[in-house]
Amino acid sequence: MSHEPKQRIHFLKMTGTGNDFIMIDNRLGRIDADNCQAFVRKACRRRLSVGADGLILIEKDPEVDFRWRFFNLDASEAEMCGNAARCVARFAFLTGIVDKRRMAFRTLAGIIEAEILDDDRVKVQMTSPHSLELDLRVDVDDRAFSLDFINTGVPHAVCFLKDESELENIDVQLLGSRIRHHARFQPAGTNVNFVRIEDLNHISVRTYERGVEGETLACGTGAIAAALVPAVRELVVSPVEVKVRSGETLNIYFETAGGTPHPDATFKAVYLEGEAQVVYEGELWPDTIC
Repeated sequence: MSHEPKQRIHFLKMTGTGNDFIMIDNRLGRIDADNCQAFVRKACRRRLSVGADGLILIEKDPEVDFRWRFFNLDASEAEMCGNAARCVARFAFLTGIVDKRRMAFRTLAGIIEAEILDDDRVKVQMTSPHSLELDLRVDVDDRAFSLDFINTGVPHAVCFLKDESELENIDVQLLGSRIRHHARFQPAGTNVNFVRIEDLNHISVRTYERGVEGETLACGTGAIAAALVPAVRELVVSPVEVKVRSGETLNIYFETAGGTPHPDATFKAVYLEGEAQVVYEGELWPDTIC
């Protein structure tokens, strides 16, 4: 099979709280998912093609409703993405891949369960977070950061900020990149979240995403990390409403175990709820993908 598709490729462009994706039904295997890096990079180029933060291929799975192959815009394959999980669930429902509002699909992070709540709102049960570490000292450009770390399907560092002004003015691109590539988080690297706590049920977050290599308008797994880490410190309680850079909000639900505040705290029944909207439907032509 050719690594580069030569025919038109049908797709839906979708957005989850400002995180945008190209969604493709690949159950017939027209695209070689193991060798599609050039195709992904070309399709995700803004201004020169569709443009997106990532591209998702839906494929058959023998045990659950389907599996996805999720690629960042740089063509790296990611384990998980919360906003994309909501979008792929609605995509599967809208296109008839799944004919029920509850479904399960396979990711590199594990099986994800999703429910379509209404026209464009989706709730997904995430895989269990792990690898919690608190109070990590990371030096960046002669500045010492105290960071927390948790894996919510993908790795996330969390940095707390004091007020709205600091959150608004922090250089997410520069500091996010330096922390993302810091030796402490190699070889996988990490996503980076800058978090302001407003009260027990409300926080704001700005996220630098690994793979996108820049700030995105929203990050689902980042919103979860931004909610769970302060919960360990007893600064928030479930449910937490997370305001992301797009100005929209995500709702995070969870249960804790192991006692808090405590570095051995664990989480279960972690849910992410938010909108998953269709932007447009179209066909990718060979002009921009071959």
